[in-house]
Amino acid sequence: MKNELTKAELEILRTLWKLGASTVRQVNDEINNEREVNYTSTLKLMQIMHEKGILKRDTSQMKHVYSPAEAEDKIKGNLLKNFVNTVYDGSPSKLVMQLMGGKKNSKEDLDAIREMLRKLDGK
Repeated sequence: MKNELTKAELEILRTLWKLGASTVRQVNDEINNEREVNYTSTLKLMQIMHEKGILKRDTSQMKHVYSPAEAEDKIKGNLLKNFVNTVYDGSPSKLVMQLMGGKKNSKEDLDAIREMLRKLDGK
């Protein structure tokens, strides 16, 4: 799968992560809860995403059922890695500094980050 996704492709992936394997109608109905989109537009985009290898399609039943071709964590990891490489010169620390520097962080968030750093340091 490619590292860059359009906004519409990511919207379909997020919908499939939420619903699980789904028909085009189910995906379209869920997206229409947020904004209006034509069924044929959703159908065409999901067909294109299948051709690109972003989605898998099960044709064993009368209605085609789509699901992401790769695990959610892998897709998100690839997108994040590409983002960090492009925007932060490949430096995760620059990203974290940007995220943490501009706002008040909760004690829970800071504790979770400290715990993650302890685990990473222990490797």
